Amino acid sequence: MEQFMALESLSALAHDTRLDVFRLLIKAGPAGMTAGDIAAALEVRANTLSNNLNILSTAKLVRSAREGRSIRYFAEMETMRGLLAFLMEDCCRGAPELCQPVLDKIICDC
Repeated sequence: MEQFMALESLSALAHDTRLDVFRLLIKAGPAGMTAGDIAAALEVRANTLSNNLNILSTAKLVRSAREGRSIRYFAEMETMRGLLAFLMEDCCRGAPELCQPVLDKIICDC
């Protein structure tokens, strides 16, 4: 991951509602959640949620799929994995392979 994308991801997550949305979608796993279910779970207005989902989507932290009249959202775990790898790139005194087991445990193939 390049620094610009890392900054975009971190910026998108640096907001309480967006962080809550992303964490909720991680918990939902591969099934994801509809926008209505996310709004209900977090007690957020639809227009506020829509704006926050757009920001997360632009940062490639979530993706969406239309299901009839609703939209289902999913956490983009590969983007998060890239962000964590970027942040840990120079860890362990220049031996990033020592940190790889940490990355493998943090992000599952959900």
